[in-house]
Amino acid sequence: MGRIPRAYLVNRLITLGLTVFIAATLIWIIPRLSPVDPAEIMLGRMAAGAGAVANSEEILAQLRANFGLEDPLLVQYTKYLWNIVTFDFGISTATFPTSVASLIAQALPWTLGLMILSLVITFLIGNLLGALMVWEESPNLVKVAIPAAMVFTSIPPILSGLLLMWVFAAKLQWFPLTGAYGLTVEPGWTWDFTLSVIEHGTLPALSIVIVTFGFWALGMRGLMITVQGEDYVTLAKAKGLRPRAILYRYMIRNAILPQITAFALKIGLLIAGQVLVERIFAYNGMGKLLYDAILDQDFPVIQGVSYVIILMTALSVFLVDLIYPFIDPRIRHEARP
Repeated sequence: MGRIPRAYLVNRLITLGLTVFIAATLIWIIPRLSPVDPAEIMLGRMAAGAGAVANSEEILAQLRANFGLEDPLLVQYTKYLWNIVTFDFGISTATFPTSVASLIAQALPWTLGLMILSLVITFLIGNLLGALMVWEESPNLVKVAIPAAMVFTSIPPILSGLLLMWVFAAKLQWFPLTGAYGLTVEPGWTWDFTLSVIEHGTLPALSIVIVTFGFWALGMRGLMITVQGEDYVTLAKAKGLRPRAILYRYMIRNAILPQITAFALKIGLLIAGQVLVERIFAYNGMGKLLYDAILDQDFPVIQGVSYVIILMTALSVFLVDLIYPFIDPRIRHEARP
């Protein structure tokens, strides 16, 4: 396996940097194609809350200066690139003068917890079920029940969330209806708070799991069919190894690599899919923050959240690429010329 060649690591870091740079540039360009002026939005909110605003033209000019909108585009772009390097995304126009970084810092742990929980559970269950669909030793009932259960994967996450809320929260009252933790619980490293977080996060996680496990199951099924006819599987059977040992050590282990790559790529898509789920459950994560920012036309928050999502996805792919040899020793990192 050996260590990672320096030239290969440098190449991957350059690729990572270019990916993030191009994505960040697009995030900066797209809002500026919109005719909406953030300063005018803030002035409109001030007028809605306090009636007519005196000296509105002077206030509008001051707001545009505070947001740097009066600077040349090149200056704005240069400042933007420096700010994202230091994770300074500016001030939220909807919750002025709260910084975007503080809003993201509050929401990110909740999204990471929900994302990691749902993604790991879905990955494990989906791949296992996909393997069992192909395994010759699987009972016929399993081979019939798994495809039948995959009908849930055609349901959008928001509908599965509403269904779970109606059944388990409204009717059976087994779980809380909304929120990330109980209103009477003090946040902290205590068992009461931990149990409250788990209780409130179960339904949002399940609403994502039941509609996404089919992606992993179908992908693993196709890969298992490919692996099933390989010579090493035939040799393992000829040696008289137990069917379960052949399934885990020879078939799943060799079919899982493309799924691990998809695992990293799925992070960004999963956060995007959590937007409406977090909103209907009033779960204080990045999805709810992004949804509210879109409704409020809060461009600094939209840019900040989008950048963090892209950065997380790019870093995940980068790390997965580096740990491949630890998963499969046959893979070697080779520096590209």
